[in-house]
Amino acid sequence: MTSSGAGAAATPATLAEPHQVLRQVFGYDAFRGPQEAIVRHVIGGGSGLVLMPTGGGKSLCYQVPALCRPGLAVVVSPLIALMQDQVAALRQAGVAAGALHSALEPEEAQTLWRQLNAGKLQLLYVSPERLLAGDLLERLAALPGPEPLSLFAIDEAHCVSQWGHDFRPEYIQLGVLAERFPAVPRLALTATADPRTRTEIVERLQLQEGQVFLASFDRPNIRYLLRDKQEPRTQLLRFLDDHRQDSGIVYARSRSRVDKLAADLRGAGFDAVAYHAGLGAAERSRALERFRSESGVVVVATIAFGMGIDKPDVRFVAHVDLPKSLEAYYQETGRAGRDGLPAVAWMVHGPGDVPQLRRFIDDSDAPLAQKRIEHGKLDALISFTDATGCRRQVLLSHFGEALPEPCGNCDGCLEPRARTDVTVPAQKLLSAVWRTGHRFGAAHLVDVLLGANTEKIRAQGHQELSVYGIGGELDKEQWKSLIRQMTGMGLLEPVPEGRGGLQWGPEAEVRAVLRGERSVELPLPPPRQERRRSSSRSGGAQGPGASAEWGEADPELVAALKAWRTEQARQQAVPPYVVFHDRTLLELAARRPGSLAELGEVGGIGAAKLERYGEALLELLGGQ
Repeated sequence: MTSSGAGAAATPATLAEPHQVLRQVFGYDAFRGPQEAIVRHVIGGGSGLVLMPTGGGKSLCYQVPALCRPGLAVVVSPLIALMQDQVAALRQAGVAAGALHSALEPEEAQTLWRQLNAGKLQLLYVSPERLLAGDLLERLAALPGPEPLSLFAIDEAHCVSQWGHDFRPEYIQLGVLAERFPAVPRLALTATADPRTRTEIVERLQLQEGQVFLASFDRPNIRYLLRDKQEPRTQLLRFLDDHRQDSGIVYARSRSRVDKLAADLRGAGFDAVAYHAGLGAAERSRALERFRSESGVVVVATIAFGMGIDKPDVRFVAHVDLPKSLEAYYQETGRAGRDGLPAVAWMVHGPGDVPQLRRFIDDSDAPLAQKRIEHGKLDALISFTDATGCRRQVLLSHFGEALPEPCGNCDGCLEPRARTDVTVPAQKLLSAVWRTGHRFGAAHLVDVLLGANTEKIRAQGHQELSVYGIGGELDKEQWKSLIRQMTGMGLLEPVPEGRGGLQWGPEAEVRAVLRGERSVELPLPPPRQERRRSSSRSGGAQGPGASAEWGEADPELVAALKAWRTEQARQQAVPPYVVFHDRTLLELAARRPGSLAELGEVGGIGAAKLERYGEALLELLGGQ
């Protein structure tokens, strides 16, 4: 599929009132959260940074102003797939949009240039490389009209930051837009940026005079479920039993693991495809197209898959290996439930994941300062996996947001673990850290406490220490869990510039534990024998925040609407969700509008879609 879409409408007249654009073009009655403030700020000529979760409606923040201001809106986007989906959706809504990218046929590119030069496009999507290469900036500056450009929107703006989890050097050059087009509003948008990343985005894109719009990072419709890693394949299959008809993504770290899991899922009756950089371009393209265009497809992938995926009906994202950071985890899980309906973020994790991730960092060619950043991000992720209470509170805190009450929709809330008094083991651990010199990592400390006979222990003479072999009350995994949790509490800290080494945290707090003035109560994994007997609980997708608005929708009518949508999408060579989101179909099935006027009140049905699909929908609704 290319970005040419199906039957792009002629350029509609500029609509000055944003609510009119929202209703007439996009089919929604009201803005959400800070959307209206952002839209009016940009319409007034202001620049800024927008931080809004995936599925929160970031695209409307620049699409609506693009239709209210004169001139062309240029949207910088990193991936062709995202451009294609956005352009196809806009054209369905009657907006003149296009994208310049390498997948365009020569004839399509020529048509797009003619539209551009004639001033017939309202939005142009382009990669940062394409925008900055050749003479495109000069050609944009030379467009006809007194105000040829309405705005620049820089999507996935975290890519500009070395603190971001997906740094891309070409993004840094986008600061030139402020110098070349100082009068044109610039809007940077991202779903994943901690406070340090935000600061760097503002500096690099020269947005100091702009405004920062911060929406809640919370995605209440997503249920976060984390499990201790035991038998990842078996645990994954148990989890997926509840999602046999759903589209979803399974992330694994290595290509070989992806291929094996995809084959295992197909053997278990799932419609699963593999996606990783080791596959040929044609095979990756087929996998992506199937995922975008069909229902119930599960993609098993490395992190090479997913950024820019605009599919709204992903019902689960599963991780069988730890991602590289909490930012990466948030973005990857954020691909679930973009339509606001219930979704699950499921992950198995264990201490065996961590050493490999640390090696990846240490063995990389990154400068030492960047390695420190990456180790810090990994430590934040480990603290999240070892959280003893509400996962969502820990996740949101990382992004500078406080959740006053536990969410009630994560394993920490739904399956609270009993806490145990581990003051004595904590004292032993702190003593082991001190007596081994504040420089060894978790694995060696555990070996010392359990009295292991390793070459490293013998070389260091640690078998002679008083703490050697005194930790028999816990097994290896319990000790590692205690170490991770005490690191999360701040009682232990990574050694600066160390390769996973640990040292004491604030001495006053540590001394209070050692003297028995402060008790330590934490949940620990069950003993090894019990872990072997336990099974993985999968959990469903319902819970607080799950949308039950259209719970009365007739399942047979929903199925008929989906079948009709699939046929429409097939005829136009676009993904089904470009025609209508599931949320719109559920509302149609629940409300059963009987006239064009009533149909036009359904969310997601604007004027262009009402004209194109209205009669067919009424006939279908009336015949059921």
